[in-house]
Amino acid sequence: MGVSGHRARLRARFLAGGADAIAEHEMIEMVLFLALPRRDTKPIARSLLIRFGSYAGVISASVPDLLAVDGVGEAGASALKIVQAAAQRLSKAEVLYKPVLNNWDRLMEYLQAVLAREKIEQFRILFLDNRNRLLADESQGSGTVNHTPVYPREVIKRALELHATAFILVHNHPSGDPAPSEEDIAMTKEIKHAATALAIVLHDHVIVGNGRWLSFRRAGLL
Repeated sequence: MGVSGHRARLRARFLAGGADAIAEHEMIEMVLFLALPRRDTKPIARSLLIRFGSYAGVISASVPDLLAVDGVGEAGASALKIVQAAAQRLSKAEVLYKPVLNNWDRLMEYLQAVLAREKIEQFRILFLDNRNRLLADESQGSGTVNHTPVYPREVIKRALELHATAFILVHNHPSGDPAPSEEDIAMTKEIKHAATALAIVLHDHVIVGNGRWLSFRRAGLL
C-alpha cells in the first residue's frame, strides 16, 4: 500500500484543492504516475526539480536532457512533454479567431509559453488576416544560441501564399535579455520595407526573453 496509498492521497488532495494544494515536485510526480505506474516517482520528481529548477523548467527541458535523469525513460519524457504541449495549445486557443492586437496580453502569454525557455534562438511569424485575426503561427527556422538567419523574401513569399494582410515577427533571446541587437533592428527594417512595397503591414516585432519581452513598436523602433 506504500506507493499506491501515497498516490491515492495525493490524487485526493489535488482533486479537492486543485494545483494550489500540491507542491511542484508533487505535480511532477502526478504526471509521472501515468507513465511509470510501477515506479516510485517521488525520487525521480525530486531529481528533475533539482536538475531543472522548477516545474516549468522540467516540462520545457529538452527530451535528451530529460532522458539523462535516471528513471525518467522515454515514457516519462513523453508524459512531461505532452504537458508542455497542452499548455501551449491552451495558450494558443486564447488568441485564435480573435483580433490579435486587441488581445495583446493573451498573445504575450502564448509567446512566453512557446519561446521563453528555449535554449536556441527561434524565429516565428504570426500571419494575420484583414481583421487582424491569426491565420498561422509558423516557425521560420532556428539557429544558434544567439542567431537565426531570416530572409525577407521568404517572409513576404509566405505572407502572399497565406493571403495575409499583416504579420508580427517574433523571436526569442535565450540569454533572457529581450534587448534588440543591431542585427535585429536592421533585419526588421529590411522586412518592413519589403512588406510595405506589397501593401502588407508589419505590425510589430516582439523579442521574448525569460519572463520579459520587448515590442519594437512600443519601444519606438518600428
